[in-house]
Amino acid sequence: MSDDHEERRRTLAERIRTDQPQSARVWNYLLRGKDNYPVDAAVGDMIRQSFPDIAGIARGQRYFLARAVRYLAREGGVRQFLDLGTGLPTADNTHEVAQREAPDARVVYVDNDPLVLAHARALLTSTPEGACAYIDADVRKPAAILEEAARTLDFSKPVGLTMLGIMGQLPDEDEPGALVRELLAALPSGSWLALADGVDTNETLNAAIATYNANSASEYHLRSPERIAAYFEGLELVAPGVVLTSEWRPDPGQGDVPPGEGNAMCGVARKP
Repeated sequence: MSDDHEERRRTLAERIRTDQPQSARVWNYLLRGKDNYPVDAAVGDMIRQSFPDIAGIARGQRYFLARAVRYLAREGGVRQFLDLGTGLPTADNTHEVAQREAPDARVVYVDNDPLVLAHARALLTSTPEGACAYIDADVRKPAAILEEAARTLDFSKPVGLTMLGIMGQLPDEDEPGALVRELLAALPSGSWLALADGVDTNETLNAAIATYNANSASEYHLRSPERIAAYFEGLELVAPGVVLTSEWRPDPGQGDVPPGEGNAMCGVARKP
């Protein structure tokens, strides 16, 4: 093993703090995954006691991601995807959905969670015709993300930008809306945004997230439906617009929450 490889391995191990709960691992625990530690389970249990259906928000966003990527690949003709806030690998990751529709699809994943980085190889199992890449980067540095993504994606052609649950990771002082606009500004006409995030319309959920924020190394920020809708300003929304994740073109029998229920909102829109 080379000294450089050993140093990278040591650095990664140091970043995976097992004494502090981490967002991706807490969600993994709530979804009954195995990539978490006792500190993550403890915070997950506290949240679930306050809001028993907290895992339903994560499931609803994952179901929406699959439907949105399938729509973009099938009906939107998108062959390039930039997935920000990847999270830990699960079933129906972006490249799996996209490449089922279009084997030549190219996907770049972006996250800065060290455990996601450790599992990145599971995200890079591309078809021979397509391509996958993983960028270890912070969403608050869009210029660096775009520069690295350009090694895999052709920014002269439309790109599907997916952002699920990532804007809620940012406080207002980081200006999440400005970050979305900066990313979209770098993409050509005909590109798309698929975005979903939690909303602050349920007081019980608000209290559960406050418990999470008080006990985690990171915070999550619920926002109003109007602020979620504002991310899509200047874009051409496809029907049904900005709605609950359960209401965006649901698949019969998918197991999502019934239409009209839920605590996250989403939308898919085209850049003119």
